[in-house]
Amino acid sequence: MGSPESEKDRQKDETQHEVTISKPFYMGVTPVTQAQYQAVMGNNPSGFKGDTLPVEQVSWDNAVAFCQRLGAKDGKHYRLPSEAQWEYACRAGTTTAYYTGNDEIALNAAGWYRGNSDQQTHPVAQKKPNAWGLYDMHGNVWQWCADWFADNYVAADKTDPTGPANGSLRVLRGGSWHNHSSNCRAANHDKYPPDSRGHNVGFRVVATAAGLD
Repeated sequence: MGSPESEKDRQKDETQHEVTISKPFYMGVTPVTQAQYQAVMGNNPSGFKGDTLPVEQVSWDNAVAFCQRLGAKDGKHYRLPSEAQWEYACRAGTTTAYYTGNDEIALNAAGWYRGNSDQQTHPVAQKKPNAWGLYDMHGNVWQWCADWFADNYVAADKTDPTGPANGSLRVLRGGSWHNHSSNCRAANHDKYPPDSRGHNVGFRVVATAAGLD
């Protein structure tokens, strides 16, 4: 996790360190779409409307409720990814700023950000996926993670870290259509209060391997 000191736009809280992900998990191929959210929750809070657009204007609490209600529908266990799981999945084995490379041209191939979005969300899975087939890990909408925010995410436990035990802000990853390229880097993280909603904030779900066939 984290970024090398040579990475452009690197933040001081991105100390590069090794983390072990010891338990397999599944991750949604895209952020949750408006059609998916509507089917589970019975409403669509998004400002930009479209079935294949990522849902936005959802709080951390809304995202957790979605996971719980989806699990109740099919008997499986869904949740938000930990920050470590998110970065591991985003990178898919890469060490560059974006899974497509280090510069804005590379980001343009992978995601929607301030430089190419026309200041709006876009249908999911339109840009290049990473090596593991995941789309929109960079840009389009910020994605809630399960963790409480820590100023520096180097945890004492380097195996399956889950962030601080408590806090007042939850982690967001990936950047969005509204943000500059620096916010969309794999190592970048941000934070919002868990009850806040944003026109550029969504989420994706994970499930433990034991929770799915």
